[in-house]
Amino acid sequence: MKLSIKAKLTLSLSAIAAILLISATISVLEYAKMSTYVSDLIADDISSLNTAHKLADISNKYNLDILAVIGDDTYAELPEFDQEYFLSHCDSLRSSLELNTIQPLTDSVVYSCSAYVLTSLELENVLDSYFIDSRSWYFNRLQPGFNLLSRDIDALETAIYNDLEKNSKTFERGFYRSIIPGIVAVAVGLLLVVMLLLFMLAFYVNPLYKMLDALDGYRTYGKRYTYTFDGDDQLLKLNEGISEVTAENLQLRKRLKDLKSRIPDELESDKS
Repeated sequence: MKLSIKAKLTLSLSAIAAILLISATISVLEYAKMSTYVSDLIADDISSLNTAHKLADISNKYNLDILAVIGDDTYAELPEFDQEYFLSHCDSLRSSLELNTIQPLTDSVVYSCSAYVLTSLELENVLDSYFIDSRSWYFNRLQPGFNLLSRDIDALETAIYNDLEKNSKTFERGFYRSIIPGIVAVAVGLLLVVMLLLFMLAFYVNPLYKMLDALDGYRTYGKRYTYTFDGDDQLLKLNEGISEVTAENLQLRKRLKDLKSRIPDELESDKS
C-alpha cells in the first residue's frame, strides 16, 4: 500500500509522540507508586522517632521527680509514673514498626521500663525506713535501672533514625529510577527526530532541490528535464508531471521555431 507524504509524516510524528507519552506515563506511575510507599515509611519513622522522644522525656521527668523527693525531706507526695501511658506509646511503636527489625528494641524498652518502675515502687518504703539510706538506694538500685532504660531508649532512637536515613536514601534512589523511563523516552525521541530529519532530507528535501535545479536548467538553457528518482508518493507524481509538461513545452517550442522558419520561404514563393 502506497502512503502519501502526509500519511508518512503523520505516522512518524505519531510514533514519536506515542513513545514520549507512554514513557512519561510509566515515569509518573512509577514515581507515584514509589513515592507513596516510601513516604509512608518515612512518616512512620518520624512518628516513631517522636514517640521515642516522648518515652525519654517521660522517664527523665519521673527520674528527676524521684531525685527531688530524695533531696527534700519534707516532700508532699510521691511522684507517680504513668506506666499505662508509657506502654501505650510502646504499643504504638510496635504497630507502626511491626515488620521492622526495630521491634525487638521496643520490647527491650518495655522490659527495662517495667524493671525500673518496679524498683521505683520501693521509694515509699525507703523513705519511711530508718535503716535504708535513700541516696544509696537511688544510686545503687534505681539509677542502674534508669541507665539501662535510657540506653534502651537511645538505642531505639538510633535504630529509628538509621531506618529513616535508609528510607530517605531509598526514596532518592527510587526517584532517579523513576525518571529513567523519561530519560530513555527523551533519548529515543531525539533519535527518532534525527532519523526523521535525515529521512526528510534524503527523500524529500534533496529531490526538491534537484527538481528545482533541473527546472532552472530547462528555463534558462532550454535543456531537457531529465531528473528521475525512486519513490511512490505525490513527489514522484509531481516530478513526472513536471517532466511531461517540460517535454510538451519543448516540442511546442520546436514546432513554433519550425513554423517561423517556414514563413519566409512561403512568402518568397508567393512573390515569385
